[in-house]
Amino acid sequence: MERSTPIEKVRNIGIIAHIDAGKTTTTERVLFYTGVSHKIGEVHEGDTVMDWMEQERERGITITAAATTAFWTPTYDAGNKDREHRFNIIDTPGHIDFTVEVKRSLRVLDGAVVVFDGVAGVEPQSETNWRYADEGKVPRICFINKLDRMGGSFEHSFKTILDRLTKNAVRMQIPIGEEEHHEGVVDILKMKAYLFEGDMGKTIKEVEIPENLKANAQKYHAELVEKIVAEDDALMSEYLEGKEISIDTLKKMLRKATIANKLVPVFCGSALKNKGVQLVLDGVVDYLPSPLDIPAPKGFDPNTNEELHREVSDDAPFSALAFKLQADPFVGQLTFFRVYSGTIEAGSYVYNATNGTKERVGRILRMHANDREEVKKVFAGEIAAMVGLKGTRTSDTLCDENKPIILERIIFPKPVVSLRIEPKTKADQEKMGLALKRLSDEDPTFIIKTDEETMETIISGMGELHLEIIVDRMKREFGVEANVGKPQVAYKETISKEAEAETKYIKQSGGRGQYGHVVLTVKPIEPLEEGKKIAKNIKREEGYEFVNAIKGGVIPTEFIPAVEKGVKEGLSRGILAGFQVVDVSVSLTFGSSHDVDSSEMAFKLAGSMCVQEACRRAGPVILEPIMKVEVVTPEKFMGDITGNLSSRRGQIEETEDRGQAKAIKAKVPLSEMFGYITTLRSMTEGRASYTMEFLEYAVVPKNVEQTIIAARK
Repeated sequence: MERSTPIEKVRNIGIIAHIDAGKTTTTERVLFYTGVSHKIGEVHEGDTVMDWMEQERERGITITAAATTAFWTPTYDAGNKDREHRFNIIDTPGHIDFTVEVKRSLRVLDGAVVVFDGVAGVEPQSETNWRYADEGKVPRICFINKLDRMGGSFEHSFKTILDRLTKNAVRMQIPIGEEEHHEGVVDILKMKAYLFEGDMGKTIKEVEIPENLKANAQKYHAELVEKIVAEDDALMSEYLEGKEISIDTLKKMLRKATIANKLVPVFCGSALKNKGVQLVLDGVVDYLPSPLDIPAPKGFDPNTNEELHREVSDDAPFSALAFKLQADPFVGQLTFFRVYSGTIEAGSYVYNATNGTKERVGRILRMHANDREEVKKVFAGEIAAMVGLKGTRTSDTLCDENKPIILERIIFPKPVVSLRIEPKTKADQEKMGLALKRLSDEDPTFIIKTDEETMETIISGMGELHLEIIVDRMKREFGVEANVGKPQVAYKETISKEAEAETKYIKQSGGRGQYGHVVLTVKPIEPLEEGKKIAKNIKREEGYEFVNAIKGGVIPTEFIPAVEKGVKEGLSRGILAGFQVVDVSVSLTFGSSHDVDSSEMAFKLAGSMCVQEACRRAGPVILEPIMKVEVVTPEKFMGDITGNLSSRRGQIEETEDRGQAKAIKAKVPLSEMFGYITTLRSMTEGRASYTMEFLEYAVVPKNVEQTIIAARK
């Protein structure tokens, strides 16, 4: 089987945005114009292709990232089959509770289209997604959507991009008319205007720029050309000498600058009214990278730990990253993967370098949201799904067994909200365990644990909506009925000063005794910055490090891991209220052993008791998650809302105009935000909306600490 599209004509792109900016509507237009679907699905009618889950259609939001494949020939080359490009598109959710989907999608994509609401401009979730794209160095283009809405303003939205996201944004287009007068767009580079006519705006008509926009278009054209030539010294000197620089040269240079994240082209239009989407697709072809344009993927050899690079080519050894698991009712578990190098065929074997196992690839599917097409072989730079992998998890590397490599992992945020959950009947009990395991395999930000004291099952996630959807999916997809407790905050504990403790664990009970003696010092640590090397004998995990500072072998080496195990266990339940202790550095400084009675068990127990005693002396405090909250409201309710947020221990950071409304930004403890939407609606006649996302952990005030401890008792 030969490759159907040359690798340089492949584009792996994601569509990312704040909730309600029109991502899914834009994606539906893309599917229509590229011929994947023959009818445009609408979010408000509940018949979209990409939002295929029942919950998504009911709520009108995207929950899971859907992948699809489409083909596009740029409009200026229409009819030229050789110019056809293949797009692998992932439509991601905008809601903060499903941020995991954005994070993992950006990791395997080469470029992104960031969609903005033309009325609101940059919103909080756009900033988070932009930050994720920055972390992954993902080149992007912007699409300012919804310019047909009342209050739609290209200039306002463009200014918010410059102010809040990047100074490198460049106007590629300006709209012809706004609000109900929005008719089309002006291409600033080519200095031509475009109108969208006929069935669903399929016919694109090139016309001269309207008189009233000519002066602006000229001004922005000069600005754009200056920004582009500034990226290349030779071009700059030609430009300064007054030479005419061709459009093709400018496009090539802009492409180079976009891929290097030095410039971000900005397009505009209205997806709902079918204006401007095809030109965004041209922009994807012109300015976003193919798999060959991005740096070769980095990883390390699992056997020698040396850094490796893989050439992006079908002839290189196979390497791929599993970025998403999905339980499919028809074929079982689907593993979505991105091939970075080499090829893989259905029916062959693949090596999972992360856990060292070999697995057989049953079938390979190319996904169109929840429809699928079976393929025999997948090539470098492509995205597909495998059926039949048993032991592969999100973020595992699949590769050629003779040339192993482990690619960089995806790092996910930690959950902040928990619920107690129990099956309604005996029959639901077994099914519940299975359903929860399946769902947590799919979603790394969804975690299940058992409370050791009460033996209840506790599920944790990114927010109330996240857990609500999980419980709903359990019922619909797995037929499990469950009773659910009230949402709980994921508190943590830490220490505020340095302290030392000594513990001897001695037990004599006829026959062989038990003897373990350790001295531990605990002190607070700052979370280490990424990339900062740490000493070899320090073992660091999430918010905890263990330093072996034993001199002269007073504790035999074979017992050190047992002490560490005990320390870890001791930190898993805190001193004040039994929450996990984080950001603690534990040094094992002294101890002693007995030739006969010492054992791993004795040292583990000594380590566990000692670290608890040391933390008790080190000024323990409780930490709570603080959320970044933004409320958008009509001006007349501002006083009520700021007052209410302050009564919830919130700190108002700033307020600003958002079209006709006001946006209030605040930092509020998560524990105070449960059920906030009901209060907000009743305060504002249902006219305000809010978004919130996790910001940081902070120390709880003393009076609140007492309440938390009392509730735990």
